[in-house]
Amino acid sequence: MPTTLAPAPAPAGPRSAGGIVLRVPRTRASWVVRPRSVVVSLVLAVTVGLAFVVEVAFGELDFPLSEVVAALFGGGDPATHMVVHNLRLPRALVGLLCGAAFGVAGAIFQTLTRNPLASPDVIGISAGAGTVATAGLLFGVGSGIGLQSFALAGGLGATAVIYLLAWKGGTTGYRIVLVGIGIAALCTSATSYLLLKAGVYQAQQALMWLTGSLNARDWSHVGPLAVSLAVLLPAVVLVGPWLTGLQLGDETAKVLGLPVQTARIALLVVGAALVSFASAAAGPIAFVALVAPQIALRLVDAPGPALVPSALVGSLVVLVGDAVGRQLLEGTELPVGVVCGVLGAPCLLWLLGRSNRTGSGG
Repeated sequence: MPTTLAPAPAPAGPRSAGGIVLRVPRTRASWVVRPRSVVVSLVLAVTVGLAFVVEVAFGELDFPLSEVVAALFGGGDPATHMVVHNLRLPRALVGLLCGAAFGVAGAIFQTLTRNPLASPDVIGISAGAGTVATAGLLFGVGSGIGLQSFALAGGLGATAVIYLLAWKGGTTGYRIVLVGIGIAALCTSATSYLLLKAGVYQAQQALMWLTGSLNARDWSHVGPLAVSLAVLLPAVVLVGPWLTGLQLGDETAKVLGLPVQTARIALLVVGAALVSFASAAAGPIAFVALVAPQIALRLVDAPGPALVPSALVGSLVVLVGDAVGRQLLEGTELPVGVVCGVLGAPCLLWLLGRSNRTGSGG
């Protein structure tokens, strides 16, 4: 009886492909911790902490930093404690959490599409969340879980439409960006139509939210946002390592054993959810998701997604932007979305110019 010999399976280890040694994992990609990333993250964390205290300390009535720190830990003067805990601490916490969410979401989308211009506010995710949340505001849903649900539905709905329209035997970052720009224009037009049909007070409320503002934020905004991030950030830890493989391209990712389409869908859902919940709490603050990952990558100076530095830079940008908006013009409080838009527009132009020179814009 003839004997058939089957080839033995190749052991997991380095493989050579075109002169490049690939280390194929047994299961899935894993995190790689770099010393410079740790140092940058620690420095950014300290800077964000200082910005947080300054955000709480200064306003119409300024407090010494020592009194603010004491109030944050339950001590200090009763009047200072009341102002800090009831008025300024919720505002600063919303800014901190929203900035982190936008930063991580921006890093996910830019890495997933391999395009530095592919932030959620450019490819339609923020616009989708904004359109449905605006409809919710016009229907009388002011804040909290209701607005969170509307924004989440809009963000995930826009993501699903973008993914389906970009599908052609698979998806690529280039098609996602092109389809996303079209969806963003469509959602913006729908939002404008809703504002035209709304009453004066409703339209004013919706416009303030669409600009992006931390004004009048209280604990009802902090709670749902904190709970959502407590769920989504661990999800980022679980699916985030796939980003490194997908960044190398679909074919290389398949060689590395990654489930390409499953990974892409999971990352799109997590990124869209982060944007939606942050937008529900403070509005779709412009350019934070675009700028924060680019700054983080240049600080870390290493390949691969810089998720933790991106989160910290996002928080820093929002906190500093809100503090500048409150202090820049006497008697006028500029929304943080206006400040971030003024600072982010030159960064967008610079990225466009750089992409044209290097061909990295897709």
